[in-house]
Amino acid sequence: MWTVSILEFRMSVRAVTFQGSRDALRVGKILCLGRNYREHAREMKADVPKVPVVFLKPATAIITSDEDIIIPPISGEMHYETEMVVVIGEDGKNIPASRAMHHVAGYGVGLDMTLRDVQAEAKAKGLPWTVAKGFDTSAPVSEFVPRERVGDPGDLSLTLRVNGEIRQQGRTRDMIFSVDQIIAYLSTIFTLERGDLIFTGTPEGVGAARPGDLLAAELDSFARVSVHVR
Repeated sequence: MWTVSILEFRMSVRAVTFQGSRDALRVGKILCLGRNYREHAREMKADVPKVPVVFLKPATAIITSDEDIIIPPISGEMHYETEMVVVIGEDGKNIPASRAMHHVAGYGVGLDMTLRDVQAEAKAKGLPWTVAKGFDTSAPVSEFVPRERVGDPGDLSLTLRVNGEIRQQGRTRDMIFSVDQIIAYLSTIFTLERGDLIFTGTPEGVGAARPGDLLAAELDSFARVSVHVR
């Protein structure tokens, strides 16, 4: 018979927390958008999408500021991608854009860590990106700020510092698809559930992260995640 210790069980459950609260939401699906900023699409030499480009990460990819990103031995080139992250607070299917924001529990900042060499090889062979995007520790996230305490999620700043040096800067107003459009679109394909996370895409400036680096990502002045690479 299979048994697990309490510690192993706790490690298997990934949850996100909210600033100023003891409340936590267990993470379900992690839905991610690719190429949601025009300049990032151009730097990746990719077409600007007409509909959202969507991929998934497992909940086991989540880490927080007290954990480290671990580069898998299958890769020699891992990149950072700084993103606004939305956490869903209310279940929904086929949600109209006019009601989409009512399904949001809060906003945070995250890093979509990507094994760029593994992804490039998969793309060249026409294979999925799952390994390149979904490995353990590939989704650092901050604490979340409740929706009511955030002004306009369509005009927030994103900043990433690597070892104290700014490497990425952008604003969510430059997203191709806005939060309400993203939620409406995703909910036509997936039932959105309380605790699901949506990574909304990264601005330009992605680059390599190396062992020993300290990555510190910020969403405006209210959400921050800081992680080391090893």
